[in-house]
Amino acid sequence: MKVLTQSSLKEELVAKLHRHNVSCTSMIVTLFGDVVSQHGEWIWLGSIIDALGHVGFAERSVRTSAFRLVQNDWLITKKIGRKSYYRLTEHGRSHYARAERRIYHRHQANWDTQWILVLNVSIPEDKIEDFRKSIRWLGFNILSPGLFAHPSPDRRSLDEMLIENKLMADVVVFKAQSDDVYSKKNLKRLITEKWEIDVLEQMYQNFLDSFRDFSMQLDLTELTDAECFAYRLAIIHEFRRVQLKDPDLPPELLPIGWIGFESQDLLQRVYRHLIPGSLSFIQKQLFNAHGEMPSPSSNFYQRFKALSN
Repeated sequence: MKVLTQSSLKEELVAKLHRHNVSCTSMIVTLFGDVVSQHGEWIWLGSIIDALGHVGFAERSVRTSAFRLVQNDWLITKKIGRKSYYRLTEHGRSHYARAERRIYHRHQANWDTQWILVLNVSIPEDKIEDFRKSIRWLGFNILSPGLFAHPSPDRRSLDEMLIENKLMADVVVFKAQSDDVYSKKNLKRLITEKWEIDVLEQMYQNFLDSFRDFSMQLDLTELTDAECFAYRLAIIHEFRRVQLKDPDLPPELLPIGWIGFESQDLLQRVYRHLIPGSLSFIQKQLFNAHGEMPSPSSNFYQRFKALSN
């Protein structure tokens, strides 16, 4: 088995992220979602710079991106002496909570064949674009002008989105069901076309091509703490990019042998191996206003259900 050196591992990870045009801004969001949110929520700017340096981002890019995230209501900052500390805003926390349920706690119960339909009744013009982006991110798609549908949505996330955007009085939410055989066949074809399943399948294939062979080249037990942290950040970021495009459809409406399940399995296996080393790096090398980052929250060990085993 090939064991990469620290420098070659970093080069490989940086090359992968560069090929996928990963921005420093999006990587900071991943850092806060995957790491900082589980270790006391606050982090020193110098530690953000150090953390992202392990995946190839320069200090100037980190500072610029952090400033931009504050301007866009993703991060809040405070100064203590000469040092700046950051955490997610309420907006950022809400977005992360919905992403966390999809990435780390994904569970597919048997589909009851019901659909949720959301009809735009009176959404103001200045809110329509944000509404469309938000509901598409939840996996809904347009069936006809003003009508969005999903076969098995995270209803909690839908309600949270509508409440946060103050749209509860501007939409009507329906439940629908179709049991006849012809409709089921047509629905599967509709999903393949409307939800662009072939595009999503290729995104998952790219993820597997990028990390499956790479992981096979590594003896994960021999990685340094810094390598474990860098690899964990890179693989969860790349999976998050695909997952946020995944409408989270029930297996009954997906192609047989759906590649998304294989991708999830790869992520879980690699992530679990990286936990000890990455936690050691986080708690020894990253800092908040009180010093070293605290131990992860109890919620952290519920990720993928496997971390608590």
